Amino acid sequence: MNHLAELEHEISQWPHITIQAHRFGGREFLFGKAEVGHVHIGGIVDIPFTRQIHDVLLEEGLAEKHHWVPNSGWITFRVRNEQDMKHAVWLMRLSYLRHLLKNESNPGQTLELESEHLRLSPRFRSLLEPFIPKQVNQVSPERVPA
Repeated sequence: MNHLAELEHEISQWPHITIQAHRFGGREFLFGKAEVGHVHIGGIVDIPFTRQIHDVLLEEGLAEKHHWVPNSGWITFRVRNEQDMKHAVWLMRLSYLRHLLKNESNPGQTLELESEHLRLSPRFRSLLEPFIPKQVNQVSPERVPA
């Protein structure tokens, strides 16, 4: 199996992910209607992030500026070998996690488990915390039934 096929197979196993043809060639991965990222023939992986996450990825040498829109939140990563494929999975999972946290019944626990699994630094973890929805229906202490 080539590296892009292996990448696609891995991502296709994640809950809520659908895969379709990308408008510029290759395959794109969607969480609902939101794009998690896409791959192009030749090993180019493009992934959207918030500007803050994008900037940290570039600063830490974990990705490159997007090859067509370098001043956006998108990053590019090139898959050439097995190690690159594993890193591309890590990047895609980071993008996926932003959407997953918004949809989970226990997003705090999900962030904890995914942080361990992805070996996220405290810096990356803090960049993902804003994706945990605020609890708008919490019962305040004065409204607790007697």
